[in-house]
Amino acid sequence: MRIGLISSPWVPVPPPAYGGTEAIVDRLARGLIAAGHDVLLAAPGDSTCPVRQVTPIPVAADYQTGEGEVELSYVVRAYAAMGSVDLVHDHTLAGPLYARRPPEIPIVATNHGPFHGAFADIYRAAAHSAYIVAISAHQASTASGIEIARVIHHGVDVEHVPLGTGRGGYAVFLGRMSPDKGPKEALVAAREAGLRLVLAGRCRGRLEENYFAEHVAPLLGRKAEFVGEIDATRRYELLGAAAVLLNPIQWDEPFGLTMIESLACGTPVVATPYGSVPEIVEQGITGYMSADPAQLVTALRKAGLLDRSACREAAEDRFSTDLMVAEHLRLYDDVLSGRCRLST
Repeated sequence: MRIGLISSPWVPVPPPAYGGTEAIVDRLARGLIAAGHDVLLAAPGDSTCPVRQVTPIPVAADYQTGEGEVELSYVVRAYAAMGSVDLVHDHTLAGPLYARRPPEIPIVATNHGPFHGAFADIYRAAAHSAYIVAISAHQASTASGIEIARVIHHGVDVEHVPLGTGRGGYAVFLGRMSPDKGPKEALVAAREAGLRLVLAGRCRGRLEENYFAEHVAPLLGRKAEFVGEIDATRRYELLGAAAVLLNPIQWDEPFGLTMIESLACGTPVVATPYGSVPEIVEQGITGYMSADPAQLVTALRKAGLLDRSACREAAEDRFSTDLMVAEHLRLYDDVLSGRCRLST
């Protein structure tokens, strides 16, 4: 099968640090090649994913991130190169609505964000001509009036992730410095539990920097350290040595990639039960979930007693890259054979 993959225009594939969507596109591209398929990837020109790529597309500057004209120009260039593929899998927001894409080539589109607000309008329109993929059952349940072709969880290269020991004894938080990710709640919970907390993640732009200065920096100290953005190697080192990943998200996150990376390291997860969390964390086996701050503190104190091998096995059995690739290939085959339907 000849498959065109269109990643986002903002971050290279794979990402040097922050970039969940781009990490998934990288794993999917490499997995499809390993399964014997031909892949053509449209991604920013500084991408290093080892697959055939569209003639280098200009790299968006940091200040251009999110600008509509940048994404539209990128989509035009990407689709211009896709005339010889059997199917296009688009991970951009604008691409599924592009009118000049090759009309005879079916489009699969993954929504990496929510299905409400402006996203609902976009994907409700896109679903008439593209097969929409949700990344969790909870996310799909919010897609009112949108035909969902498949729910496919993200995957991680478990076999390439070192199994950690947790001997660092600390809790770790990985995520943007944003109120919806819950770094302030993580700091408060870890302090109440008497655990050292290491926070890593993006802090860029006025909103994130202001939030950090007002809500995070005042809570840092001897037992709470912020180490900034980190690459994949350092992320797995931090996760592997941690006793627990603390993920007190404050919104219905469509999928928590950090949680499955933690499980791959053998590190249990303590999280709030929002969005995709109940699809990832098995209560009392691979972690604990609670919306009650006091119960989160209790969970932090006992999470280190959970069986780390059970966490690793959950990642292998339920969230491997191989499984993610196989589910996408089944979807592609169903689309090409006419077994999937579009919104009417």
